[in-house]
Amino acid sequence: MSRSSKKGPYIDEKLLKKVGRLKIGDRTVIKTWARASEVAPEMVGFTFGIHNGKNFVEVLMTEDMVGHKLGEFSPTKKFVRHGGKIQKEMEKKVEDTTRTAQTTAKTTTEKK
Repeated sequence: MSRSSKKGPYIDEKLLKKVGRLKIGDRTVIKTWARASEVAPEMVGFTFGIHNGKNFVEVLMTEDMVGHKLGEFSPTKKFVRHGGKIQKEMEKKVEDTTRTAQTTAKTTTEKK
């Protein structure tokens, strides 16, 4: 459920103070844990280090990001892959075909 329109967007006050202290085009990274804070137009052009629970992910804010939450740009979970035995067999088959293609390419260039 979204926030009430009469309240306005939630933007962390400390974050706005940090942005206000910097000059436009400054390349310093602003570290923040406020993942629920929305991206304001004042934040465009600054680089933020958004905490994902383990480390800070550096994100350069653009105009397209205004209105979104900071947490959307710093994923907290790492996707490994789907599948089990069948997926491994498919990946091995693709790897074998690329390896044979590389060896044939090498032999053709050596013959010239």
